[in-house]
Amino acid sequence: METTTEARPAAEELPVSSDVVETIVGQRVGPGILLLSVSLQLLYMNQRAWELSRKIMQAMNGKTAKGVLPTVVTALCAEVVTELQVRTNGKDWEQAQLRCVVSATRPPVLLRAFGLPDRGGIQQARILILLEEVSPRKARAPEQARELFRLTSREHGVVSYLAKGHTNKEIGNALKISEQTVKEHIKHIMEKTNSTTRTGVLVRIFNS
Repeated sequence: METTTEARPAAEELPVSSDVVETIVGQRVGPGILLLSVSLQLLYMNQRAWELSRKIMQAMNGKTAKGVLPTVVTALCAEVVTELQVRTNGKDWEQAQLRCVVSATRPPVLLRAFGLPDRGGIQQARILILLEEVSPRKARAPEQARELFRLTSREHGVVSYLAKGHTNKEIGNALKISEQTVKEHIKHIMEKTNSTTRTGVLVRIFNS
């Protein structure tokens, strides 16, 4: 997943607005930090992120490989890239983030992903991922959402996979339903959580 550490400070790497950076830092979400380009080139990774990435890969694959990102991270990045095509202003990301809980680790690891738009276009944008170990209470968010938002068993299953960063196709394969059916379930989930995007659903689930 990467080793690294001699990347230049984020302020030099990215011409992003200071208000976005201040908002993210102010949230004081976990100490693991990953900074990537939209093509998944790793620009920065601190020691804590390296440790948690190794932990995730060992829990999910039983092995690690230098320079390789956990699949859950790459899936989350793909979601961010999609959102960056819509959320093109730094302020659009002040209240938006994608989240995913890796429950296979002990304790679970929460990943939060943010898009950092750039005036030069999406190819110049960046992806910031923060990793932190969380309490069992946070890891149970999808289960708690089932009762709070009156989700059906199938909708709850979809939410659980969304929280893990799975794509519609992967969710369909896991639940043995068509991709179109997954989209319909997500549409209903959005209505019940009063959300308009997958990002919104996750924010509502984890902040409920």
